[in-house]
Amino acid sequence: MSLVELIAQADERGLAAGGLACLDRCVPLLGGDDEALRPLWASLAAGEDWDDWGERVAKVRGELAAGDGDFVEDEAVLLARRMLAALPEERSAGALREWADACSVAALRIHRLLDPADGGAEEGGASVSARREGRTEGMSPLVAAELRRQVTVLELLAAHGAGGVRQALHVSTEGRRVLRAVVSRRARGRA
Repeated sequence: MSLVELIAQADERGLAAGGLACLDRCVPLLGGDDEALRPLWASLAAGEDWDDWGERVAKVRGELAAGDGDFVEDEAVLLARRMLAALPEERSAGALREWADACSVAALRIHRLLDPADGGAEEGGASVSARREGRTEGMSPLVAAELRRQVTVLELLAAHGAGGVRQALHVSTEGRRVLRAVVSRRARGRA
């Protein structure tokens, strides 16, 4: 099943986890630490009772927005900031679906921009759409890995509900480490 189809079929928790995982992997661009989004992950893992989502979103957004001043303004950082700014405080399926879909596109674009194997060349929106629909030939390694992670997170939540949150967090943590290494190499290259 394609990423687009998985997003279309996901429930509120799956959508929240899908978008959150994309944002979590991009935290290194915001200057946040690895635990920055932990309160939101904990809220999703709380079974049916994740009523404190809105409060946690506001707190996380404030903390990450305050810590992002050390990074050069470039398109990848701007995309990550937009994901954070658009994080919905309401847990309606409509708002979460729109956010999860936008985060999916933004995360793939960020990985494309930062991919050292590709020289950081920008990929057009149509190509990102094609990737999300399942056309993966010629994809760079960093983008291919991000696409696999997005699919895996949505499949885990579809199969296990709240029980899949811990596994989804593990997938996201792995991706964050990879992106943190890429960002670090990029910073050393600029110095």
